[in-house]
Amino acid sequence: MFGICNLAIIPLRSEASDRSEIVSQVLFGEHFEILEQFKQWSKIKLQYDNYEGWVDVKQYQIISETEYKLLSEDAIVLNADLLEYITGPNNMLLPIPLGSSLSFLNHNDINTSNLSFEGTKISGIKNKNQLLNTAFMYLNAPYLWGGKTPFGIDCSGFTQMVYKINGYKLMRDASQQATQGDPLSFIEESEPGDLAFFDNEEGNITHVGIIMDNNYIIHASGKVRIDRLDHLGIYNAETNRHTHKLRVIKKIV
Repeated sequence: MFGICNLAIIPLRSEASDRSEIVSQVLFGEHFEILEQFKQWSKIKLQYDNYEGWVDVKQYQIISETEYKLLSEDAIVLNADLLEYITGPNNMLLPIPLGSSLSFLNHNDINTSNLSFEGTKISGIKNKNQLLNTAFMYLNAPYLWGGKTPFGIDCSGFTQMVYKINGYKLMRDASQQATQGDPLSFIEESEPGDLAFFDNEEGNITHVGIIMDNNYIIHASGKVRIDRLDHLGIYNAETNRHTHKLRVIKKIV
């Protein structure tokens, strides 16, 4: 079985319970394979990044395998505005966040209840220098574990969405993203848009941010913020201390 998210944002949970940890989110228009089906819960695998988790069966729409394949083969088209609206029958308005998928609107044969979109769309691969422009759209977004939107986002959700909007694919978690791209030996070799990864005392990568010009970094920690970056890690001028220990810098693009 297959499905598509027909609501603005739904939680993707680690277990089949409303009390379970939210490990990610499914944004409007994202499609997925249904791996398991219980009375109230479905275990799904997102087509975009193969991320798995549990969603409420009342929070998505079933699509056919043919429709799933059509969407998977089609070009990715996303909402490019912080907040826009999908219009439905009887002037129904559904708010959707930045980065929501609109690819299904290209297919009249997919049952979308005559939905339409009047906002700004974005698709295709953009120049690397556009990454930071997109990143700034999330500035001051509150930190939310598992979040993927300007209304709440975590560090790897932030990097994944910024890259996705510009046509580049990152995996979901920081530890997964750290396996992508080419490592750089020094900060001085990096360019704006490259990714910096940070580890904890056990050596596990737990944080990621996007490198800016002049040894600054934009990342989600408490909120999406800009801090200094040096060879030790992220330096927070407000607290006068390093908050994250640098592990590796990766060039993805």
